[in-house]
Amino acid sequence: MNLAGTSLIDRAGLDRAKLRHLLEHALAGADDGELFLEYRQSEALVFDNGRLKQATYDTTQGFGLRAVKEEAVGYAHASDLSENALARAVAAVRAVKSGYSGLYTEPPGRTNRKLYGDDNPLGEPAFAAKVKLLEAMDAYARGKDPRVRQVTASTAASWQVVEILRADGQSYRDIRPLVRINVSVVVGEGNRQETGSYGFGGRETYQRFITPRAWQGAVDEAVRQALVNLEAVPAPAGEMDVVLGPGWPGVMLHEAVGHGLEGDFNRKKTSAFAGLLGQQVAAKGVTVVDDGTIQGRRGSLSIDDEGTPTGRTVLIEDGILVGYMQDRQNARLMGMRPTGNGRRESHAHVPMPRMTNTFMLAGVHDPKEIIAAVKNGLYAVSFGGGQVDITSGKYVFECTEAYKIENGKLGAPVKGAMLIGNGPTDLRRVSMIGNDFALDPGIGTCGKNGQGVPVGVGQPSLRLDRITVGGTA
Repeated sequence: MNLAGTSLIDRAGLDRAKLRHLLEHALAGADDGELFLEYRQSEALVFDNGRLKQATYDTTQGFGLRAVKEEAVGYAHASDLSENALARAVAAVRAVKSGYSGLYTEPPGRTNRKLYGDDNPLGEPAFAAKVKLLEAMDAYARGKDPRVRQVTASTAASWQVVEILRADGQSYRDIRPLVRINVSVVVGEGNRQETGSYGFGGRETYQRFITPRAWQGAVDEAVRQALVNLEAVPAPAGEMDVVLGPGWPGVMLHEAVGHGLEGDFNRKKTSAFAGLLGQQVAAKGVTVVDDGTIQGRRGSLSIDDEGTPTGRTVLIEDGILVGYMQDRQNARLMGMRPTGNGRRESHAHVPMPRMTNTFMLAGVHDPKEIIAAVKNGLYAVSFGGGQVDITSGKYVFECTEAYKIENGKLGAPVKGAMLIGNGPTDLRRVSMIGNDFALDPGIGTCGKNGQGVPVGVGQPSLRLDRITVGGTA
């Protein structure tokens, strides 16, 4: 179904005048609020162990109605886009105001910027062609090395149409494509087995990702990583200098530092960065940015889920904390401006401050120079799961690909390495920043308060001094 030129209000057969009256009644006296309408199509195909294991397709639609009074939020949602359902939602959200008479805040600004096309990625290529692609990825991986024992390849896509209406008559609309391709392999030798994986995607159609050069490169990387891990030795343990590779290792920055720079945690003073604006929180040369305006990136949005245009928000500049990521509510309560970071998983979720594409900018050092400067340490290239405590900043991250550094040179790959530390503390331990900045290939999903949204991460190579490494050696 092509909704590119169709309003969700018209598609649902709603009377605009009645809808405007309901919305005005719901938000009378509120500080802020909106009606968020959503239509979403999504699909996922999984090819595992030589056969198509899963093929799912889903269509969802619905609305979320929010009224904001100071720090309180009234929220009601339903998958029924009808006047009766909206009337019930109005009664629910009005309870939050309790007779309060406020001044409805100014609407978000406008933008003519469009960071992605309207084309629906679920349409092309056809289902049969996607299955053949996954079959080809499976066969190519198995042909790379006789030690490949299992291959799992998958595609996932969604096409989301959102419409945001405010009581003052302003409306905002966006159409968002999203695709991702993943491959993981298991290799084995004797009784030992190891895994490797790679994924890529963005806010566009499949076309760029399904060329042989693209998907074969993804398979090559997954097999390479698995074979490296097959040769890995037990990781050393203790305090040592750690070098992080460029690109995806920025996920550690995202988790250990980025969440602590979201407005709600700082307004409630539950972040380790609360009250530190204008102060030195990182080593000189460290600049961290959240940028939702990068064309086609997984974390990019033309407008956020409140209608605010996304922007490029500098969070830390040359080691100084200069900003937070804000939605409308927290920005108003903190006396700041919204930054286009009000995001929600779907119409069934309330918006909150969330990251888009969050990364550290490049420095001046050649990556080889950084490795050479470390006598004995660890080089971490890729990360898997991790845990972070926002209040304290403490984190634990698992390395899925890492190497010893011995006398300034890369040594053997290691298995079982865990980085253990504190994000705000370790920002001060950055002693060298590489000139090889890279963004991740388009695979990030961020979880917060039970909501998941697509994000991007990135960084150059970094040297961190005296980091605790948990190992098995």
